Amino acid sequence: MPEHQNIEYKESWRDEYLKWVCGFANANGGRIYIGKNDKGKVVGVKDYKRLVDDFIQRIRRQPAPRIFTLSYKDLMRSIENQFRKTQMKIEVFSSTEDYN
Repeated sequence: MPEHQNIEYKESWRDEYLKWVCGFANANGGRIYIGKNDKGKVVGVKDYKRLVDDFIQRIRRQPAPRIFTLSYKDLMRSIENQFRKTQMKIEVFSSTEDYN
Protein backbone atom coordinates (compact mmCIF):
# COMPACT_ATOMS: atom_id res chain seq x y z
CA MET A 1 0.00 0.00 0.00
CA PRO A 2 1.72 3.24 -1.11
CA GLU A 3 1.65 6.54 0.74
CA HIS A 4 -1.16 8.86 -0.23
CA GLN A 5 -3.30 11.63 1.20
CA ASN A 6 -4.38 9.61 4.25
CA ILE A 7 -1.34 7.35 4.78
CA GLU A 8 2.15 8.41 5.76
CA TYR A 9 5.20 6.22 6.41
CA LYS A 10 7.97 7.29 8.78
CA GLU A 11 11.07 5.30 9.69
CA SER A 12 11.20 6.79 13.19
CA TRP A 13 9.20 9.20 15.32
CA ARG A 14 9.92 12.92 15.49
CA ASP A 15 7.79 15.40 17.38
CA GLU A 16 7.37 17.45 14.22
CA TYR A 17 5.07 14.67 12.96
CA LEU A 18 2.41 15.94 15.34
CA LYS A 19 1.72 18.42 12.51
CA TRP A 20 0.69 15.44 10.36
CA VAL A 21 -1.61 14.27 13.13
CA CYS A 22 -3.29 17.69 13.25
CA GLY A 23 -3.51 17.78 9.46
CA PHE A 24 -5.21 14.39 9.36
CA ALA A 25 -7.62 15.49 12.12
CA ASN A 26 -8.46 18.65 10.17
CA ALA A 27 -9.13 16.60 7.02
CA ASN A 28 -10.66 13.14 6.74
CA GLY A 29 -8.40 11.36 9.20
CA GLY A 30 -5.49 9.14 8.31
CA ARG A 31 -2.78 6.76 9.45
CA ILE A 32 0.88 7.22 10.25
CA TYR A 33 3.04 4.12 10.26
CA ILE A 34 6.23 4.41 12.30
CA GLY A 35 8.85 1.87 11.28
CA LYS A 36 8.23 1.87 7.52
CA ASN A 37 10.27 3.58 4.82
CA ASP A 38 8.75 5.72 2.03
CA LYS A 39 8.18 2.62 -0.11
CA GLY A 40 6.18 0.93 2.65
CA LYS A 41 8.86 -1.60 3.55
CA VAL A 42 8.98 -2.42 7.26
CA VAL A 43 12.34 -1.28 8.64
CA GLY A 44 11.40 -1.67 12.29
CA VAL A 45 11.20 0.49 15.38
CA LYS A 46 13.84 0.25 18.07
CA ASP A 47 12.54 0.05 21.64
CA TYR A 48 8.86 0.30 20.71
CA LYS A 49 7.75 0.19 24.36
CA ARG A 50 9.69 3.39 25.06
CA LEU A 51 8.25 4.96 21.89
CA VAL A 52 4.73 4.17 23.09
CA ASP A 53 5.43 5.65 26.53
CA ASP A 54 7.01 8.79 25.02
CA PHE A 55 4.20 9.19 22.51
CA ILE A 56 1.52 9.03 25.19
CA GLN A 57 3.35 11.65 27.26
CA ARG A 58 3.58 13.97 24.25
CA ILE A 59 -0.12 13.50 23.49
CA ARG A 60 -1.06 14.39 27.04
CA ARG A 61 0.84 17.67 26.74
CA GLN A 62 -0.97 18.66 23.54
CA PRO A 63 -3.80 21.23 23.67
CA ALA A 64 -6.17 19.04 21.63
CA PRO A 65 -6.96 16.01 23.79
CA ARG A 66 -10.19 15.14 21.99
CA ILE A 67 -8.22 13.94 18.96
CA PHE A 68 -6.13 11.64 21.07
CA THR A 69 -8.11 9.10 22.99
CA LEU A 70 -5.32 6.59 22.88
CA SER A 71 -4.22 4.68 25.92
CA TYR A 72 -1.13 2.57 26.47
CA LYS A 73 -3.23 -0.52 25.72
CA ASP A 74 -4.55 1.01 22.45
CA LEU A 75 -1.03 1.82 21.27
CA MET A 76 0.30 -1.59 22.24
CA ARG A 77 -2.48 -3.12 20.11
CA SER A 78 -1.30 -0.94 17.22
CA ILE A 79 2.13 -2.54 17.34
CA GLU A 80 2.50 -4.93 14.45
CA ASN A 81 5.31 -7.36 13.79
CA GLN A 82 6.37 -8.21 10.27
CA PHE A 83 9.46 -10.16 9.40
CA ARG A 84 10.65 -9.85 13.03
CA LYS A 85 10.51 -6.07 12.75
CA THR A 86 8.12 -3.91 14.73
CA GLN A 87 6.05 -1.04 13.39
CA MET A 88 3.49 1.20 15.05
CA LYS A 89 0.27 2.42 13.46
CA ILE A 90 -1.22 5.71 14.67
CA GLU A 91 -4.79 6.15 13.49
CA VAL A 92 -6.12 9.71 13.52
CA PHE A 93 -9.82 10.38 13.21
CA SER A 94 -11.37 13.40 11.57
CA SER A 95 -12.40 16.16 13.96
CA THR A 96 -15.04 18.86 13.79
CA GLU A 97 -12.63 21.31 15.46
CA ASP A 98 -9.72 23.02 13.72
CA TYR A 99 -6.27 22.12 15.08
CA ASN A 100 -2.90 23.51 14.05
